[in-house]
Amino acid sequence: MSLSKRLVDGAKDWLPDSVFLRIAHLHKVGRFPNIKAPKTFNEKILYRCLYPDPRFVDLTDKLTVRDYVRSKIGDEHLPKLYAVPDKFTRDVFDALPDRFVMKANHGSGFVKLVRNKSETTFEELHALAQQWLATDFYRVARERHYRTISPRIFFEELLLEQTGIVPADIKMHCFFRAGESKPTVFTALISDRFGEHPRGDMYDGDWNRLDIAIGHYARSDVPLPRPDNFDKLLSIATALAEGFEYVRVDLYAPGDKIYFGELTFTPGAGVFPMRPDAVDYEWGRLMS
Repeated sequence: MSLSKRLVDGAKDWLPDSVFLRIAHLHKVGRFPNIKAPKTFNEKILYRCLYPDPRFVDLTDKLTVRDYVRSKIGDEHLPKLYAVPDKFTRDVFDALPDRFVMKANHGSGFVKLVRNKSETTFEELHALAQQWLATDFYRVARERHYRTISPRIFFEELLLEQTGIVPADIKMHCFFRAGESKPTVFTALISDRFGEHPRGDMYDGDWNRLDIAIGHYARSDVPLPRPDNFDKLLSIATALAEGFEYVRVDLYAPGDKIYFGELTFTPGAGVFPMRPDAVDYEWGRLMS
């Protein structure tokens, strides 16, 4: 194990946020970040982690953001909300439909798909919910806007394609440059995320596949066809991203529908390696 890795793992609880993030950036990206005069995308996202826009809190909270989405694009693009209990009890579990998703509002990765309620138990979901609620997501990667989000468990509809698979994650990176009415958009398409062969591909605003690797996901063997509703996806993402220099808008498009997923202002917490590395600088130039 490298020295930087040992430092990161051993110092999570006591290092100041700025030092922790600098070490994490060095370990994962491979260079020491310049926070005072950030140039790369990761450096500018790291700066956001330390000095977040006050608006980030309510728009990162997966429950309060629903009001923002409703005001911008309407109710029809919000997944149906089944329950937001003050306390997850057996009565809440019993009242849920046979198929749903359990989530937590205060971080990333808190997702449990339930295709058939008879295949799980209240005890199993309650234990998972308690584990999520006990997680201080701010301490995971020092994204400061997560500090004041009150953890909640909620249940919403499980979105599925007609084939029964979970629809692809459509992650639209939207950059609004000064004086421009439309954003520059890069779309990361994560397909079969919960299946055996997940794939990740990046496309530009005209749906040309780019030679950009996305995290641990392998690329598809061939580029996927441009979605029939791609212009509508762009329109929705633009409406939700308006007023922000950068935000990632996550959408789902099962069948002929489009649903909102989340808004992400600090993807990767500023320590996400981009391949090729030149993309880190190219995207950084899109932010002032």
